Amino acid sequence: MELSSVKRFTYIVNTTLLLIVIGLLTFFYIIKVKFLILFSIPTILVYIVGYVLIHKDLLAVYVRLVYFWITLYMCVTTVCLGYGYGFHLYCLSLIPTIFVTEYISYKIDNRKIRALPFSLVIAAVYLISTGYVAYFGSIYDRDQKTAAFFWIFNALTVFGFIIFYSAFLISSIIKSEEKLTEAAHVDRLTGLYNRHYMLKCLERLSSGSNKSAIIAMSDIDNFKKINDTYGHNGGDEVLRVISEKMRTVCKGCTVARWGGEEFLILSTEPMNGGKEMLENLRKSVASEPVSFEGKEISVTLTIGVAVRGGGQSIDEWIQAADSKLYTGKNTGKNKVVE
Repeated sequence: MELSSVKRFTYIVNTTLLLIVIGLLTFFYIIKVKFLILFSIPTILVYIVGYVLIHKDLLAVYVRLVYFWITLYMCVTTVCLGYGYGFHLYCLSLIPTIFVTEYISYKIDNRKIRALPFSLVIAAVYLISTGYVAYFGSIYDRDQKTAAFFWIFNALTVFGFIIFYSAFLISSIIKSEEKLTEAAHVDRLTGLYNRHYMLKCLERLSSGSNKSAIIAMSDIDNFKKINDTYGHNGGDEVLRVISEKMRTVCKGCTVARWGGEEFLILSTEPMNGGKEMLENLRKSVASEPVSFEGKEISVTLTIGVAVRGGGQSIDEWIQAADSKLYTGKNTGKNKVVE
């Protein structure tokens, strides 16, 4: 989660809150509650100041200011009008959203927001303001039709914030989990799956579930010479380009960087179709040199292919493909050996 996206999100929330306050100011004017009309003026100023704080990246200050003022606003309006107007309901959105705010703060490497103290203060203010109204009654007495309208408006606003923040939180958590899963399963340099993920795929593929499945162990020929000639940056570029070709040619296959310049390809194609695909891969690599810093690097692949035999373990299956690979290496390279 980047700071820029958090700022955009905060701008939206601040604007929404400002519009709500302006709308409530209009309602207070209609029902002729002078104190709340006057109290709305500094409230509007708080959100105007909020834009400045967001712009200056003072998000922690902004959160403290806004949550303090919303809590105060809730307390004052509840004491003035009673809890029949539903202003105390804002506690229902304040407490969960402050925990979401702590999560957002953590994601942008800023741990200045602590939700628990905020939530305890909000709960205490809620109990004090509603308790006061229950014991003494509200300061202003207005008709119940107005109260019903406010209750519906405030309830919809509160539920809107709860739904919005909950959806935002779940979406953020899912994206974080996806990134963690990708980091655990994907090789950073090539973008292919890593050895760990491939082994999990092979474990799920039992010997009886797909007898036509094949694995192909592929190795870039003379890769050490490429590194020695063009440097490790040149070698990395070769790995990236070859990986992209594998993704393009071996559609429907699981392709993993097995280690160094070795790749393992798992295909559910029968041997004939699988070998044709691998031949196309080999020819594509051999016919298109890799461009690096104005130079053309010739690259070839040697590939060993194996169908899983009856009773073979995963290690034995991989070893069978590896043996075919080294047969190809020792008999001229740039070939597919089955």
